[in-house]
Amino acid sequence: MHTLVVDAGSSDRTIEFARAAGAEVVERPWTDFVNARRHALSLVKTEWTLAIDADEALDDRLRDAIVAAPTNIDGYLVRRTTFYCAKPLRMWRGEALLRLFRTQRARLEPSDTAAAPAPLHERWLVEGATLTLPGTLLHYSYPDAASYRAKFERYTSIEASVQHFSLKRVVREWLLSWPRFLWLLLRRGALLDGPRGVAAAYWSARYRYVAARKAR
Repeated sequence: MHTLVVDAGSSDRTIEFARAAGAEVVERPWTDFVNARRHALSLVKTEWTLAIDADEALDDRLRDAIVAAPTNIDGYLVRRTTFYCAKPLRMWRGEALLRLFRTQRARLEPSDTAAAPAPLHERWLVEGATLTLPGTLLHYSYPDAASYRAKFERYTSIEASVQHFSLKRVVREWLLSWPRFLWLLLRRGALLDGPRGVAAAYWSARYRYVAARKAR
C-alpha cells in the first residue's frame, strides 16, 4: 500500500502527521478542486486508488469491505454521510460516490450538479463495471454553523465568478429554492434533525439562488 497526500498550503500539522505515518507528501500551490485532484491522480503509481479528502474517514465496516473487495471490478461506490455540528444529517446520508477504482481506468470531471461550470464540484468516473461497498464514508465537513456558512459563502462566490448575471436566472432560482427547501425538509428528512436540519436545508436550497445573485 502506498499513501499519497497532496497538500495545498495547509496551515495545520497535516504534513508533519502524514510524513510521520509514512505517507508520501507532495506540496503544491492551490489551483482548484478539479485540477488538484487530477494532479494527485497523475502521481499515483499503484493499480488501485482510494480517494478521500482530509475531512473524511472510513468506518470499520467500510474499511474491512475495501480490504476484502474483489479485484475483478473496475470501481466501487461508497455511501457518504455528512456531519453538521457533530451530528449526521438525514438529508446528507447515503450519498453514493465513486472513491475506489483502478487508477488507469478513472477520470475526474466537473460535476453537472454545480450551479455553474466552475472547477468546484467534481465526480470520479471509471470505465467498466462498478459495485457498491457496505459501510459509510464519514464526512466531517462542518464542525459548527459558522464553518458551514463560511464554506457556503466561499463556494457560492466561486460559482458566481464564472456566471453572467441574469435577472431571469435569479428569479428562477429564487422560485425553485422553495420547493427544494420543502423536498429537503420532508423527503430527505431534514425536519427530523431539528433546528440543525432545518438550517442546513434552508441554506442548501438557496445555494443556486445565492450564486446567481452574487454574479451581479
